[in-house]
Amino acid sequence: MDPLLLSGLVAIFTIIVLFSGVSVAIGLLIVSAGFLIVFDGTRSLELMPEILFGKLDNFALLSIPMFIIMGASIASTRAGADLYEALERWLTRIPGGLVVSNLGACALFAAMSGSSPATCAAIGKMGIPEMRKRGYPDGVAAGSIAAGGTLGILIPPSVTMIVYGIATESSIGRLFLAGVLPGLMLVGLFMAWSLYSTARSGDRALLNTTSYSWREKFEILPRVVPFLLIILGVLYSMYGGIATPSETAAVGALLCMMIAMVIYKLWHPRDLWVVLRDSTKESVMILFIIAAAGVFSYMLSSLFITQSIAAWIAELDVNRWVLMGAINVFLLIAGFFLPPVAVILMAAPILLPVIVTAGFDPIWFAVVLTINMEIGLISPPVGLNLYVINGIAPDIPLKTILVGSLPYVACMVIAIILLCLFPGIATWLPDLVMGAAR
Repeated sequence: MDPLLLSGLVAIFTIIVLFSGVSVAIGLLIVSAGFLIVFDGTRSLELMPEILFGKLDNFALLSIPMFIIMGASIASTRAGADLYEALERWLTRIPGGLVVSNLGACALFAAMSGSSPATCAAIGKMGIPEMRKRGYPDGVAAGSIAAGGTLGILIPPSVTMIVYGIATESSIGRLFLAGVLPGLMLVGLFMAWSLYSTARSGDRALLNTTSYSWREKFEILPRVVPFLLIILGVLYSMYGGIATPSETAAVGALLCMMIAMVIYKLWHPRDLWVVLRDSTKESVMILFIIAAAGVFSYMLSSLFITQSIAAWIAELDVNRWVLMGAINVFLLIAGFFLPPVAVILMAAPILLPVIVTAGFDPIWFAVVLTINMEIGLISPPVGLNLYVINGIAPDIPLKTILVGSLPYVACMVIAIILLCLFPGIATWLPDLVMGAAR
C-alpha cells in the first residue's frame, strides 16, 4: 500500500480509537499493534516491549516527576492565594489592576508549578470571587484566569517543554529559555487587553481601588519571596552549569516540599501522602504516554509513513510560511481534542523533519507549538481550563467562561504572528546564554 494512503488510514483509525474513550496511551498501543500485525506480521510485536521500556530508559525523564512534585507541593498550600494577595496590594492603584494582579499571579504560579490546571485552580479560587465582588463582569473574571492558567505549559519549568525535548532530542535547557520571553510577551498582551477592556467599560465599580499602606504591602512579601528564590535558584543551577535539569528538578522539588512544610505547616502525613499520590498518578500517566508514543513512532517509521510524509511535503512547491500556516491549523485542531503531551508525542516525529527541511528552528517551533496547545486548553470541546474554572465557579455558565476567554485566544494568535515575524523573541535568550545553536 502507498505510504501516504496508509498514513491516512492510520490517522482515521487513531482518531476513532482515541474518541472511543480509552486512555491516550492504550489507544496508541492498540493502533500501533494493529497496523504492525496487518502489515509486518505478528513477529513485529516481539519488539514492542523492548521499544516500550527502552523509551523510558532516559535519565532526562527523571525531571518530569520531580517538577510535578515541585508543582504539587506548591499547589497544596496557600502559595497561590499569597501570590494573588501580594500582587493585588501592589497593583491595586491601577485601573483594572485586580485583573492584572490575577494575570501576574498566574504567570508567577505557572513558573513555580508548570501546570495549567493547577494554576487555574490556585489563583481562580481567590481571584474570581474577588473580581466578581468588585464589579468585574463574570466573563472577564473567569476568562482572564482561564487564559492566565495556560501560561503553565510555556513559562519554565514546563513539563510540556521537557516532553518536546525528549521527543525531538532537543536541549531542555534551550527550550526552557526559549519560553521565557514569549511567556512574558503573552503576559503583557493579556494585561494590555485587560486594561483596555476595563477602561473601555467605563464602569466606575471597576475603577474603584482599595488603598493599602506600605506596611500592608511589605508584610505579605516574606510568604512569597522564598518561592521566587527557588525559581531563580532552579534556573541558575541549570544554566550556571551546576546541575543537570534532572538534578535541578530534584533539588527544586525537595526545597518546595520543605517550604510547604515550614511556612505553610504541611506536616500532616495525610497531606504529604496526597501530594505524593497525585504526583505519582500524573507522572505515571505522562510516562506511559511517552512509552506508548515511542511504539507509535516506531510503527510510523517501520511502515515508512514518517519518511514518506516528510518527502512529500518537501516536494511541494509552496512557500514555507504557507506550510507553517497549515501546520499551525493542524496543531490547533489537534489541541482542541487531545492533551498537549499527547499531541507533542504524536506529532513531533512527523513534523520535526518537515520543519527542519523547510528551514525552521526546532527550538522556535517548540514555542509556536506550545502556544497552539495553550489555545486548545481554553477551546471546546475539551478545553480543560474551562472546566476547571467552571468547577471553581459553577454558577458561571460555561458559555460565559468561553466568551470571556476568546479575546485572550486572539492575544495568543497575535503572539504566534509576532513569533513568525520576529523569531528572535524565542531564540535570542537561548543563544545569549548557551551560545548559538549549530
